[in-house]
Amino acid sequence: MAEVTVYASAARTATPTAVVLNCQRARGLVVVIDATAITATPSVVCTLDGFDVLSGKYFNILTAAAVTAVSTKVLKIAAGITVAANLAVADVVPESVRVLMTHGDADSITYTVSAHLLR
Repeated sequence: MAEVTVYASAARTATPTAVVLNCQRARGLVVVIDATAITATPSVVCTLDGFDVLSGKYFNILTAAAVTAVSTKVLKIAAGITVAANLAVADVVPESVRVLMTHGDADSITYTVSAHLLR
């Protein structure tokens, strides 16, 4: 298993630049979002998108429910796993996966995002 820091711990008030993960030869992908502090009523949504080389476009694999409170969310992509709405998708992992944390407002939320590639 390989572990990658997608977004280091920081207080954020706006959508950060998307991060593209190299998932070649990965049998599964686990993304952990750990929100540790909030101010007012923040909202941030994580999307995991695969990349299609032929068209040059991203396609959505999983969109998580909004993070609005101090919490830890675990998102999973792997063939044969139990599907859970907004948390787990039973599918193959594309060679490239984009992680995007879209902020709904300018309220501060402190979080980390890590990725675990299952080889």
